[in-house]
Amino acid sequence: MRLVFLGPPGAGKGTQAKAVAARYAVPHVSSGDIFRAEIGRASPLGRQIKSYVDSGRLVPDELTTEAVTSRLREKDCAGGWVLDGFPRTEGQARALDEALGASKAKLDAVVYLSLDGEVIVERMSGRRVCPKCGRTYHWVHMPPRSDNRCDACGSALVQRDDDAPETVRKRLATYERQTAPLVDYYEGRGLLVRVGGEGTPDEVGGRLFEQLKMVEEA
Repeated sequence: MRLVFLGPPGAGKGTQAKAVAARYAVPHVSSGDIFRAEIGRASPLGRQIKSYVDSGRLVPDELTTEAVTSRLREKDCAGGWVLDGFPRTEGQARALDEALGASKAKLDAVVYLSLDGEVIVERMSGRRVCPKCGRTYHWVHMPPRSDNRCDACGSALVQRDDDAPETVRKRLATYERQTAPLVDYYEGRGLLVRVGGEGTPDEVGGRLFEQLKMVEEA
């Protein structure tokens, strides 16, 4: 299976993409992981990416596409992959199409996890993280045993800047402007699989795998 995952931040893309990759025994390919690996190796591409990241600028489409498509050409991706975090723009989507066409491969489906914006704000703004050991919590879904203290090391929990409600709303606005048009792009090509992101990860996963079963049988 060759799958792309789309959806707003906080909809659960990463969780579901990893579960699907495990089910089909293919790599979970995350653009963020690729960036970190390239930067860690200090490769020429990694150095270019780092210069953008360090200055707070967006990594250009051509660099992002080069990093991702290079990863998809590696041997472990020959039997399929689950792509998470790419493409983010229509330009990246078209570049991915060209790269797949050049290698005579094709997408099987594009999974779109949808979730109401205010539910996402509640979900993400309720998250807390331990600054010492990195363990994460949620006030509603996974609260710590003691008030605002990490169960593992006792450190005071903090809210990341990215999880503040006003920041989440800005991220959602950016998503709607840049990435949401991809829903129309892939739907027009008959590749889009819509899955509601409401409920527990197991509930969402159940709906998702039912949809993917139909993709396999088509």
